[in-house]
Amino acid sequence: MRSSKVWTGERLETDVFTETSIEHLHRYAITMELAAGKKVLDIACGEGYGSALLAKNALQVTGVDIEAGIISMAKDKYPQENLQFLTGSVENIPSADQQFEVVVSFETLEHIGDHEKMISEIKRVLLPGGLLVISTPDKKNYTDTQILKNPFHVKELYAEEFGALLQKYFKNVELLNQQIAFSSVITSEKAEGQDIYAGDYREIKKDPGGNRLYCIALASDEILPPVKNSLFNGQSIFAEAVAAKEKLVINTITYQTGKAILFPFKLLRKLFKK
Repeated sequence: MRSSKVWTGERLETDVFTETSIEHLHRYAITMELAAGKKVLDIACGEGYGSALLAKNALQVTGVDIEAGIISMAKDKYPQENLQFLTGSVENIPSADQQFEVVVSFETLEHIGDHEKMISEIKRVLLPGGLLVISTPDKKNYTDTQILKNPFHVKELYAEEFGALLQKYFKNVELLNQQIAFSSVITSEKAEGQDIYAGDYREIKKDPGGNRLYCIALASDEILPPVKNSLFNGQSIFAEAVAAKEKLVINTITYQTGKAILFPFKLLRKLFKK
């Protein structure tokens, strides 16, 4: 999937319709439930769409990003009463100590070099027993296996390193695995649990979930809330991507020239049909 906008890959915005859109929206979907009725910090919030989604369920949401221009646009775009945006960095969060029940940080850790400073700052602004929901790529499958290098990433971590980092600051840590999937969904109103299958015309077998591209961690000094296995239906994102692609094709000089050349023939065909 592609969007109508040239996307650098650094920030996700609401006119971008890609696999990354689905990945980010899925993270916010599960976090909206965890943040219900609570004071929330969305650190490195970007253009603010995620903070605005969280504010639909949360008591109060503060979105923080290092770019003042992005924050200014977010304030204009999302004027919700229980939502505020501030300029600040993950290494120096603009907040007093112990202010938030939930801190959210998606795809930020890998963009900075001092991971310890970021996590210690998050711990500082969390209320005692507060919850951190944080994601980062798994270096093994995101970079090593695919032999790719994201130019915006400063320091990536393997899943084991990510877990070990969080365990320095929190008593309880759980890692969730995330990957994009092209799939079919069959649901039952009565069944519990799920089976995952993979295969082709030659063979089908049960699949434990494939290789994770991203780790999503829940971390707290209290008992962690349960999180179900979940699927995000990206059909609307796919439809937007197709529409954007069609619009790009229609606006090309080649398409317009071909349309102009064929117009007289289409007109003649209509006349002969009469």
